[in-house]
Amino acid sequence: MRRDVYDVVIVGSGAGGGMAAYELTKAGATVLLLEAGGMWDNTKDSDMLVAPWETPRRGGSTPDKPFGEHDACIGGWNVPGEPFTTAPGSRFQWWRARMVGGRTNHWGRISLRFGPDDFQHKSIDGLGDNWPITYDDVKPYYDEVDDLIGIFGSREGMRNHPDGKFLPAPKPRCWEMPIKKAADKHAVTCIPSRLSIITRPHNGRAACHYCGQCNRGCRTNSNFTSTNVLIAPALRTGKLTMRTDAMVREVSVGKDGLADGVIFIDKVRGEEMKVNAKVVVLAASACETARIMLNSKSAKFPQGLGNSSGMVGKYLTDTTGTDVGGFLPALADQPRHNCDGVGGAHLYMPWWLDNKKLDFPRGYHIEIWGGMGMPGYGVGGGMQNYAGGGGYGASLKSDVRKYWGTGVGFSGRGEMIPNEKSFCEIDPRAVDQWGIPVLRFHWEWSDYEYNQVKHMQETFRTLLQEMGAVVRSNMPTKEQGYGIATGGSIIHELGCVRMGSDPKASVLNEHCQTWDCKNVFVADGGPFVSQADKNPTWTILALSMRTSRYIAEQRKGGKL
Repeated sequence: MRRDVYDVVIVGSGAGGGMAAYELTKAGATVLLLEAGGMWDNTKDSDMLVAPWETPRRGGSTPDKPFGEHDACIGGWNVPGEPFTTAPGSRFQWWRARMVGGRTNHWGRISLRFGPDDFQHKSIDGLGDNWPITYDDVKPYYDEVDDLIGIFGSREGMRNHPDGKFLPAPKPRCWEMPIKKAADKHAVTCIPSRLSIITRPHNGRAACHYCGQCNRGCRTNSNFTSTNVLIAPALRTGKLTMRTDAMVREVSVGKDGLADGVIFIDKVRGEEMKVNAKVVVLAASACETARIMLNSKSAKFPQGLGNSSGMVGKYLTDTTGTDVGGFLPALADQPRHNCDGVGGAHLYMPWWLDNKKLDFPRGYHIEIWGGMGMPGYGVGGGMQNYAGGGGYGASLKSDVRKYWGTGVGFSGRGEMIPNEKSFCEIDPRAVDQWGIPVLRFHWEWSDYEYNQVKHMQETFRTLLQEMGAVVRSNMPTKEQGYGIATGGSIIHELGCVRMGSDPKASVLNEHCQTWDCKNVFVADGGPFVSQADKNPTWTILALSMRTSRYIAEQRKGGKL
């Protein structure tokens, strides 16, 4: 690589990195984008139109595609050569995507704004910390993200679930109607989903054609990925250089105490290299960014870059989760139809209760599942558990056809309160295949999360009973944690590089700029002060846009 000095080097090509590349190249900066994985383009490489029965595995999973061989994302909780460790007594899973576009290739496109309370929740219940910014500070950027990317939904006027600039939402499917009816009966708010899938032509992209295969990558570019909605336009400016298979080890620091570039491993050649830049934007995902900062030790920063407060890695959170499903006899023997719609449910349930009347302080939302997707690997499994089901031959085939599409269920996604016992740090004894020290995770749920998940289980079972569904699983006990998902398994890791108002208690200021080193910024889930009961991608995008505009202003003013 030539010894060029880029205006900005960005580490990571997911939602935050893609948005930073889009904004900074538009502002005229020369940008180098480093991605640890390889190239993958959803408009060319997707299996969107491959039927499961066309491949020998019938869509079954592979080691690098644990959600099925046709799933868009390359990566998983176990990436060969890239281990992580957990402290004794801790259970944690760490998902990594290794491809251009990162996790935007693998998500449900659930695109929810945080609400006013989510930024200032400590003022309401005294727990955690307030953000140094408010909803009003972020709202203009949410609006611009809506306009740029496109999102469907409905205007509901709910204070802490703010409306966006929505495209029309698709109508509920057949299997969703009983869920809506049951939710209404029990006064559980149930509204159209809010997904970043365009239902009308938008900014030169075609509207969704309702094939329902979003998880495979969209060949028509109708759902959001960083690759073709943000990075592709950035490349067309001629200002962006992208380098794949570049595993970043550390941010390098000059004698003046400012970052002067990034040191990375060229994974193809196995060589360590350095790129020079005036500004560094870390957008590698919350934990990977923390790892890079902790490994960036120098005489100026012996505890790691940006870590004079000792807060890098601290207050790691993930969304809480649990699931309950059942068999709905009313859906048996349905006339065959293709369940037209987007890749995901057309309804969801935002948090609807007052926590002051409950034994847990923060809420959750409910995602629903069901319908007749394309049958693939494992179809018909467990048929013996259905009334009259089982056997073999023609009768088994008949039963599979009869009961296909009768399964429905609920998944809760709730807010975790940050705690001192959940964090990541550098493992002093373990390194990855390139000799880079790896992360060790500590994790502990509190009674707040357990009580919240217990409420999820009870609510889901009430709704299923109302629908007339048969639930075969027993209510998990307290000793079983009420079925709470393992930390990290919902793939919403946030925090550990938090923003704040006090340099002694946070890593970043309100612009996601490190207190210790003014030309290093973070543009992923790391700056989050709280989790909220919403999926985080829309807030990552809005914050990255806001941070990138700040960087552009500072450069224009000669301050960076």
